[in-house]
Amino acid sequence: MYQSTRELWLAFFAILGISGVYLYAVISLGGIPPASELFGHSLGIAGFILMLMTETLYTLRKRSRRARWGRLSLWLQFHIFTGLVGPYMVLLHTSWKFHGLAGMVTLMTLVVVGSGFVGRYIYTAIPRTADGIELEAGQIQREIDSIGAQIKSWLERTPGAGRPWTGQLLSLSATAGGGSMLSLFNPLQDLAYRIDFWLLRRGLDRDARRQAAFLGELVHRRRRLLRQRTSLAQVRRLLALWHTLHVPLGLALFTAAFIHIGAAIYYATLLR
Repeated sequence: MYQSTRELWLAFFAILGISGVYLYAVISLGGIPPASELFGHSLGIAGFILMLMTETLYTLRKRSRRARWGRLSLWLQFHIFTGLVGPYMVLLHTSWKFHGLAGMVTLMTLVVVGSGFVGRYIYTAIPRTADGIELEAGQIQREIDSIGAQIKSWLERTPGAGRPWTGQLLSLSATAGGGSMLSLFNPLQDLAYRIDFWLLRRGLDRDARRQAAFLGELVHRRRRLLRQRTSLAQVRRLLALWHTLHVPLGLALFTAAFIHIGAAIYYATLLR
């Protein structure tokens, strides 16, 4: 199921690297690189290409029934990566001057990126296969039952599994929350679970800690699935609503960006 945050870490390190190059350019040029010169232009072109890839490639892969070039989940990660790195490069391209059409494009870019972050967490709230296919409520329940069977099997064949800490650990899955959709996005619930789990493991010996790590992973997966099952229909409606807002925003952004690019070419090149 898609739960990876790898693309966020890759984007973070890419942004750090780009920031280092930008800082070097600032020092070398003795000031902020102008958007109209080579370095600023390069940032804008590269950033816009990444944003264009964000807008098109994942959509094409998702809508193509015959496409077999890579898992949909990997394309989503690429979509998120380019959707973060590209706008950051465009932001650096502005030379921190936000006026006119360029300022409007920058503002719209920030809005679309913020909307993308919201969409990512709504999307990952719906359980999916590795190929990005949504799981139905019955499939989620079978996953829950499968994990329950794994836990039961582990308890039966693991020496020392009947110790008091196993009951305490299993009880943590009972805090999965009710049917409220808001409970699905409440980070305090996951934080409380991780703190309780850490405190529980802290008092165990080495062998018990190793056992608790395996059992804790199963409990955490079951807990997450229980929350997703109760909120599935509501989250799907929320995702549909998000799509009706995010897609027009993206189209408006690229319309304004193409106008900005056309105007820049006209005034900077053709009128010279």
